[in-house]
Amino acid sequence: MLFSQLLVVMVVAIAIAIFAERRNIQAPLLIALVGLAASYLPFMPRFELEPHVILSIVLPPLLYSAASEFSLVSFLQRLRSITNLGVLLVVVTTGFVGGVAAMVIPGMTLPVALVLAAVISPPDAVTATAIGRKLHLPNRLMTVLKGESLINDAAALTLFSFAVGAVTGAPLFIGNVWLYFLYSGVGGILVGLLLGRLIHLMRRRMSNPSLATALTVIVPFAAYLVAEELHASGVLAVVAAGFALGHSAGEANYATRIQERQTWRTIDTLLEAFVFAYIGLQLRFAIEESVSSGFDLWQVLAISAVVLVAVTAIRIVWVFGSAALGRWRYRRHRARLKQPETIERLRRQAATDAERAALAPKARRRRPAAVPEPFSWRENLIVAWTGMRGVVTLAAAAGIPLTLMNGEPFPGRDIIQAVAFLVTIGTLLIQGLTLPWLIARLKVVDPGQAAREARQRERAESIARTASEQAIRDYQATTTDPLSQRAAEAMLKRVGASREPAAEPQKFGPFIVLAGATLAARRRALIEARDRGDLDDEIMREALERMDLEEAAMANWRAP
Repeated sequence: MLFSQLLVVMVVAIAIAIFAERRNIQAPLLIALVGLAASYLPFMPRFELEPHVILSIVLPPLLYSAASEFSLVSFLQRLRSITNLGVLLVVVTTGFVGGVAAMVIPGMTLPVALVLAAVISPPDAVTATAIGRKLHLPNRLMTVLKGESLINDAAALTLFSFAVGAVTGAPLFIGNVWLYFLYSGVGGILVGLLLGRLIHLMRRRMSNPSLATALTVIVPFAAYLVAEELHASGVLAVVAAGFALGHSAGEANYATRIQERQTWRTIDTLLEAFVFAYIGLQLRFAIEESVSSGFDLWQVLAISAVVLVAVTAIRIVWVFGSAALGRWRYRRHRARLKQPETIERLRRQAATDAERAALAPKARRRRPAAVPEPFSWRENLIVAWTGMRGVVTLAAAAGIPLTLMNGEPFPGRDIIQAVAFLVTIGTLLIQGLTLPWLIARLKVVDPGQAAREARQRERAESIARTASEQAIRDYQATTTDPLSQRAAEAMLKRVGASREPAAEPQKFGPFIVLAGATLAARRRALIEARDRGDLDDEIMREALERMDLEEAAMANWRAP
């Protein structure tokens, strides 16, 4: 019965998403609203999954897909801001909202209120990033939003486990919360990196793209489960594995990359549609259970409204407070750069780097530590308003134990679940519906982004052209065949005219061999430039995707 219900939910959710796309409506919000309306139909049974299904089956592929498509370089450049929102803000939100909940919910103790706060502390950036992409938010803003969503779940679930253990009396793997945080984070990252490295070595040796893609589909589930068995963060293990495999994807077979991209985009679409349909379908039953446990309906709504305001307010205060501190740091950094001793140190470092590059041209360049330019107040307002809750909040709320270690019912479980669901719906409706208007109203743009991207694309073309020319000259030096020499000369002219050699309609043997060699050389040169820090990861991925399509077209060529 559950499987047939799942199929119906998925089919209806996808149909709603198609309708929303054609009408330019935010699909996640419409799916959630239709799910809420459908839950009140008299013949609609309760559709409920076990919490471990959501955490171990629904969440890992969503995290892995986002991490594998995310630039590791961009993530590290904005690591301070991402950690501030994804870890520190989660901790602060848990403490502040826990105190508010303990005051407004009758009979709720602070430890139980902290369970509620940990449940609703992590925002889900699926809706925010979808809206941001459609409305062309600056890349640096999207980097912070996506990066936050990759790590805040780990912080929230760690706090949730600690808070639940404190209430139930169940012993944790490590009793100290800070050591537990450290072990959970470091252990999860190590598990993900090791698994990612192992899968990468296997993927490089596989010529069958279907098998290689099937292998990567297993990765997020394996990373999550292995890390959780070791009492580490399954979320961070999945993210680390996604980063590792995404960063090294250029070394895989071109057909594997093409198939993986399409497979994960399909998985994303299915799971995102399911998540928001599930949110809508569960809300009615969560409210009914809280009312049956002794709370009045209006009391539940009032409590949820207070908690929603607290969640929203603490994010706004924290974002703008952190922004003020960030601007102060940036001014200090700029002032230090103007000091004579700093200028002299940077000059000596540049000279040293130049000497090192002359001896080892492929060596990674050392760059002076830089403080990223702080966001404007408009960008900070958008970051502060992107606090929609989602799948982790639902899974954590459903995962609250039924009983304590002594067999007594878990105190306040029903009201916690009802408030968590209502806050999730409230953030989706209030912030989700107003975010597009806010972005359009503020007209947030990065004036230098277009110029930087243009320079990076020119740089990528220059690197690829140089690599092609070198590959062709190497080919010329190894062959005396007149036909091959003519093919090489023709391709040299095309490369010099900045035209892609793979588009050549001729399909005789030497040209096919030479085109394959230039593609391999271009790909290798772009990856090396990315690794040296000369090329943005996003621009490299964009160029590699075009080259994969070129190689796929070449695979259909046949020599006469």
